[in-house]
Amino acid sequence: MAGETSWISHCLDDMSREIGELDSFSELGEEGNKEANAVSVDLILPDDLLERILAYLPIASIFRAGCVCKRWYEIVSSERFLWNFSQVISQKPWYYMFTSSNEAIGYAYDPILRKWYGLELPCIRAPNWFIASSCGLVCSMDNDSRGELCVCNPITKRWKKLEEPSGLRFSDYSALAISANRISLGYTISIVKSKQVPGNFFQWDVSIHIYDSETTTWVTSLTEVLTGWRAGEESVICDGVLCFLIYSTGGGAPEHRHGLITYNLSTRSSHGLLIRSFVPVPCPLTCGRLMNLKEKLVMVGGIGKPDRPDIIKGIGIWVLNGKEWREIARMPHKFFQGFGEFDDVFASSGTDDLIYIQSYGAPALLIYDMNQKQWKWSQKCPVTKRFPLQLFTGFCFEPRLEIAP
Repeated sequence: MAGETSWISHCLDDMSREIGELDSFSELGEEGNKEANAVSVDLILPDDLLERILAYLPIASIFRAGCVCKRWYEIVSSERFLWNFSQVISQKPWYYMFTSSNEAIGYAYDPILRKWYGLELPCIRAPNWFIASSCGLVCSMDNDSRGELCVCNPITKRWKKLEEPSGLRFSDYSALAISANRISLGYTISIVKSKQVPGNFFQWDVSIHIYDSETTTWVTSLTEVLTGWRAGEESVICDGVLCFLIYSTGGGAPEHRHGLITYNLSTRSSHGLLIRSFVPVPCPLTCGRLMNLKEKLVMVGGIGKPDRPDIIKGIGIWVLNGKEWREIARMPHKFFQGFGEFDDVFASSGTDDLIYIQSYGAPALLIYDMNQKQWKWSQKCPVTKRFPLQLFTGFCFEPRLEIAP
């Protein structure tokens, strides 16, 4: 497999760079050291029990555990440990923030330990690439030819390059999504491509391309012409259903600038025409961001003013029940103001119970916890804005050890 390496050897070799902000075990207080010397865990716990305990640690703490002694290193680098780790339902998702407008460099935020880590991403070479994630895997596609596709695990650095799907290579718009299975560790990738029909701005060719990791093949499962709508760059796979936003090409009311289309990947059926699955958005939106939170479709959207739908007045969060959107949260004004010079579009992604929202114009990161119904800022990112037009963006992913492309 291209780029394959064991997670523990790579991560431990690069620990000083990748998790340099973590406190070392040698920095424990004197009292804590005395207690550790008095009662040794090694003398009490058998390997199988120690493996299970370590598997429940945050990812960064597992890296640190591998540096404690030879026995712990062997445990956390074993296949049996990875199996134990795979039984842990989920780790809180990290958020990777690109801090350069031209290069794919930045920091990853760990919400459990509330720390930022310098993290080098494999495969991704520019912040404007299409990126989607699921269950520890991150899929990327270049924004130029849209023919360079990779799947990687950012934690283990294992990656795989995929062949591009046939069809419209140079599409006007593309939307990338990935869905990984925690049990089989297989994954499905979808690309929705949209290209204007020559000479007709109102008609757009839309095609759906599906990749199956088990067969390692692409299938063009649908090709259709939409009138009055085009697909964009926002899609997600949720409970076996591909969902993507479509955008009005004119002729309709301003409040109907966005809509949602669903496509069942299992039956490969849209019940006839794609537009028959149309779901209207809950209000005029400046932009919408789709995400899968525990197999529920969630949308974070910029709320447009009634008289000026292109001007943002707030940010809301909705969950789709059937064909009805239910608002579950709205960003409080004090947080909305905290972004400073807020644009009508922003980066947002989430998984598990966390939603991240980030302004393109600043390295500030806001988190909404679905369980606690709580808004909070992350710890300050260790980067400052160097010039007025510097842009920031990012994506979230679940840190996993056991899954590989």
